[in-house]
Formats: sequence, C-alpha cells, structure tokens
Amino acid sequence: MAFKTGDFVKVDKNGVFFEGHVISGEPGYITLKMVGGGYIAGFLENEVQVTLLSPAAALSNAPKQVVRNTVKGVGIKIEPSGKQITLITTGGTIASYVNTETETVQPTFTGEDLLLEVPELEGFAEFKIRDLCSLLSENMKPENWKELAQVIYDEIKAGADGIIVTHGTDTMTYSAAAAAYMIDTPVPVIFTGSQRSPDRPSSDNHMNLMCAARAAAGDIAEVLIVMHGSASDDFCSLHRAVKARKMHTSRRDAFKSINMFPIANMDYFTGELTFLSDFVDYAKRGENELKITPALEEKCAAVKFVPGADPAIFDYYVEKGYKGIVLEGVGLGHVSDDWIPSLQKAAGRKIPVIVTSQCIRGSTALGTYETGLAMKKAGVAEAADQLTEAVLVKLMWLLGQEFDYEKVKKLISTDMKGDMSPMIID
Repeated sequence: MAFKTGDFVKVDKNGVFFEGHVISGEPGYITLKMVGGGYIAGFLENEVQVTLLSPAAALSNAPKQVVRNTVKGVGIKIEPSGKQITLITTGGTIASYVNTETETVQPTFTGEDLLLEVPELEGFAEFKIRDLCSLLSENMKPENWKELAQVIYDEIKAGADGIIVTHGTDTMTYSAAAAAYMIDTPVPVIFTGSQRSPDRPSSDNHMNLMCAARAAAGDIAEVLIVMHGSASDDFCSLHRAVKARKMHTSRRDAFKSINMFPIANMDYFTGELTFLSDFVDYAKRGENELKITPALEEKCAAVKFVPGADPAIFDYYVEKGYKGIVLEGVGLGHVSDDWIPSLQKAAGRKIPVIVTSQCIRGSTALGTYETGLAMKKAGVAEAADQLTEAVLVKLMWLLGQEFDYEKVKKLISTDMKGDMSPMIID
C-alpha cells in the first residue's frame, strides 16, 4: 500500500506486529519510530504488510511494545524443569515502557507480557500468572507487603514449586525483607526486576527474569533477590533478601550483598551456580514447613542522625505515639550526647529503639566509646551488621506479633532469616 512520512501504520512481519510513525529512510524500506519508547525500526517493504491507521489510534492505543527478544537468548542452554512456578507481578521498571508523550516510564506490562519477552522460558516450567498490582515501587506500602505475602503463601499452599515476584528496584529490599520475615517457605521465593525498561536495548529484564526462573526451580528455598551481578550480560547474583541493598541508582548491577557474599552467582547461559562462601548455609527445598505470620505494626519510623540535629526530631515520633524507632547513627552507631535524654524518654515509654550504622559495611559497637555506652544504658538495642531497611521491617514484624518490649529488644538483635552475618566480609 502507499504510505508517506508521518503516517501512523501497523507493520506485520511474519505475524509479529509493530506500530509507529513512518519517518524518512532508505528506498525500499519502511522506517518507523515505534510506539512504546520511540525506538527506530526498519523493514524491507517486500517482506512486510503495512496497514494505515488513523492518527487518533496513535493516541488511544496503549503505548507498549512487547517484543519476543530472541537476540538476547542466543547461546542459552535450558532444559525443562518440570516445575510449576507462579509469577506474581507488582509493576516496576521490568513491567514498564517509555511513554513518548511524557518521556517518563510507566508500568503497564502483565505477567503474560513479561513471559513473551523471554521466549526461552517456553517449556522450562508451567507458569501461573498473578497480576497483583501495577505500581512504581515508591508507591508500595506495608499493606501491599501483607497482600503480597498472602498471595505467595496461597500459591505455595496450592502447589507452586517456586515463586517469582517482579518488583520495582527502588524499594525491592523492603518488600523482599517483609516476605522473608512473614513467610517460612519450603520453596524458593525469588524477587527480581530491572533497572532499565524492556523497550530499551540495554534492558536487564531478559537476563534477570531468566535467572529468576531458574532460581525458582532450584534448591535454595529462601526469599532471594536475583539481579545482574556485573554490568555485562554474563551472570546474576543470588542475594539473601534481608542482606541486600540497592547501591546504585541506574547501573544494572546495582544490588549488592552487604557484609557477606551473595549466596551464589548464576551463569546466564548455562544456569550453573557458583557458591561464594563456606560461611553461608541456606535453607534447602522442602526443609521448612509453610507458615505465614503477616501481622505488622506499621507505626514505626526510621530516623537518621546528622551532626547538629535537634533531638526534637526524635521526640516527634515518641510524642506521636510511634511504637518502634530505628535510629541510624554514625560510625559504630553513635548520636550526640544531647540525644541521650530523648532515648531515655523512649525507653521509659517502652518504645524499642534500635540503632544501625550509616556506614555501608561493618557492625555497630556501642560498647567502644563513652557515647555508645551511654546509649546502651539509655535502653538502645543494637542491630550489629543488619541493614536499616531490613531492621525496620523486622521491627514492624516483631511488634506485629505482640511481643513485649524486652522480647522485641532481644529478638531484634538475634539472627533471623540470615539477617546477621556469621562472618563479616569486607
């Protein structure tokens, strides 16, 4: 058919459809600026069928372009696992596209769309899809964590051999930690996402989802975060959820295990696992009985101390009736001396205060300096090498179980779900 520059068209190439605006190109080719990210695609005119669409269709159609990415999968070895895996979607960049009108990323992909992006997964497992929500992860809240934990529990109870949760990366560690504390699982529960949306050539969605599926069919029956282990498409790291932190805003290998190695690295092409430390033991498939304890005390806060900060910042949460406070101190966990009366006030009201360090690596040690000793006498509990985000979720969970003040302080400083490193790795 006849078309001209500027027309909005649909191109059919061997049953795969692309929509976009025609732009000028080489003779004999039709060149499109595609819907869903604005990327350029060129097709030989004699190899495709072109349908002219109305200009209004360009605005009304959902601007996402699901592409069966067969290029990234070249060289991958994968055999049927015989497993039943539930894919739970919550939104995030892995389920997003770039809206060319606003030039912003928006989550719209379904679980079915995500599986279409990774054709190598066909035949690997029997996938069940649960599209739970479609949120950018900064909009996830404790109520979403509880709903997600219940769906994970229900799917395992119904016979799932493994769970994949796709999630935005910015707050993935909070949601994953919540799942770890709420659920005792006999099967792998794998959180994954991507730093770059699927419509970008540098997207990490394909490798992360591929490795997540293998991990979900594997033998490490814990809540894990599976993401790029390097900036290249070579391997993913399997991080214990309660020990992982997002360490870069945009790099594909943003997630790192803190104070320990990842449990293992997984080769993208073969699926082979390389275990990284003799100090890490992990729960194996079938080892734990399924259990859920989803209650959370949501009225908990995280407060960051900075030099010169007015202790009235801390007092605000005490006066507002918060039930627990995580205090991010400097160095070994310190705050200034003028904060001590506020800490004593919280202890007097049986509000547990847990101190973490703003340092990325290492452990709190309040018995080293006079200030720290005064904090301990004021009733503060130490997180040791636990991460602030995991400690906050752990505190919410412990208080949700209605443990008393002294028991919460004891348990918060006790290893649970592998949240304290047996040997700190620098």
